[in-house]
Amino acid sequence: MTAVAAEHITKRYGATTALDDAGVSLRSGETHALVGRNGAGKSTLVSILTGLQRADSGRVTFDGEPAPPLADRDAWRQRVACVYQKSTIIPTLTVGENLFLNRQQSRRGLIDWHGLRRRAGEVLGRYGVAIDPGMVAGDLTVEQTQLVEIARALSFGAKFIILDEPTARLDAAAIERLFERMRDLRAAGVTFLFISHHLQEVYEVCQRVTVFRDAKHVLTAGVDDLPHDELVRAMTGDAPVTAAAARSSAGDGPVVLDVRGLTLADRFDDVSLEVRAGEMVGLIGSGSSGKNALAQTIAGLLKADAGTVTIAGTTPKPGSVPAALDAGLGYLPQDRHTEGLVPLLSVAENATMTIGKRLGPAGIALPARRREAAVAMIEEYDIRTSGPEQPVNGLSGGNAQKVVLARALASDPKALVLVSPTAGVDVRSKQSLLTAVVRAAAGGTGVLIVSDELDDVRDCDRVLVMFHGRVVHHAGKGWDDATLIGAVEGVREEKGFAE
Repeated sequence: MTAVAAEHITKRYGATTALDDAGVSLRSGETHALVGRNGAGKSTLVSILTGLQRADSGRVTFDGEPAPPLADRDAWRQRVACVYQKSTIIPTLTVGENLFLNRQQSRRGLIDWHGLRRRAGEVLGRYGVAIDPGMVAGDLTVEQTQLVEIARALSFGAKFIILDEPTARLDAAAIERLFERMRDLRAAGVTFLFISHHLQEVYEVCQRVTVFRDAKHVLTAGVDDLPHDELVRAMTGDAPVTAAAARSSAGDGPVVLDVRGLTLADRFDDVSLEVRAGEMVGLIGSGSSGKNALAQTIAGLLKADAGTVTIAGTTPKPGSVPAALDAGLGYLPQDRHTEGLVPLLSVAENATMTIGKRLGPAGIALPARRREAAVAMIEEYDIRTSGPEQPVNGLSGGNAQKVVLARALASDPKALVLVSPTAGVDVRSKQSLLTAVVRAAAGGTGVLIVSDELDDVRDCDRVLVMFHGRVVHHAGKGWDDATLIGAVEGVREEKGFAE
């Protein structure tokens, strides 16, 4: 039975066609993936499926019935809800208040707070969400926030939930718990549209997948019948791009990043590692493992309580970003929006921040030289932009991330630390970014990739696993997913663990 259908949808914004006779059809009780590169039309379709805007042509149906008028918001809420990557939960309200916002029951003109908390507890319990309804929403984890949003949608009676990049900010354990909850709800008749850039997740949790490319529907197929390479080809329109590059495993080069006994209270304890010139080392772990704080400490954003960081033979002043950069470190932060980019500045200004001294006398960057350097970066890293003067806040996620990587590599660093380098980017941008990293290693840069994504570290010569602030596992090439995931989750095996 068809639960939701969007048929022959066309939507234009002036001269731009966002959707061109595209659509999707979901069966009742299935998890259906919608994938495509940035700009493929996914977000436009979501806005039409949720009644936020009207298609120029085509139709949307729920259980075979036409979608309600756009003005009837209650009717839309009873049919569909979207859990966006950026939460719509109000952090200053309690969980219960968020669940029943604008639906509070009253007694004699006053809100029945006791009844609200009781009803919120019933809703949370019905859907297996173990959260106190009196808890302030701002204290929730990302995982808890998403579950509250799903529970809120279901409380309206909606049986169709759109999940827009739901795993982008979750660690491996939280992702698996989310998937388990989705399987339980699907068994109860809930239909999911799952939007993700991580194709492995599509194969793990979805039954069918629809691909959009250039505003058009390309294919819909069962995930069991669609090999990974064919899915990538459908998304990109050509043969899959790999991160392969001419690079031999670096085992005997000089040490360019040497971390010894690094400790930061409540974050990590007595961590030691080294990266040699031309070597790629992966560092993975859950959100509570301390890996991100370790990367920030190496980059000088945090100051360790004990231990040393040596970069290309120089021990920079602890807790000093300029000192780390001057010693030869390149750094790509976890969140490009809040840590990596100045949104109102241009592509050229953002990309050349680390090399201002090279672009003019007395550290004053000359506009012509800045532009020349930026044009070269745009070409080298395939940054899709209208030009060096375009503000970075007008770029897609993948192209914005390429700007951050270009800046990190602009100073020809001896060591490069990357935190979640492919988070929130489409499959083609992901491949392009990882290819650039492999190319940097081939040129002699030592690379440390800190990530939750196993695909980010597949080209690494070694992978280290952190658990509760310590490195507990070392894996060489040829590692298997199950062993690494077990280490991330704290399932210890005797072989390969560092004591």
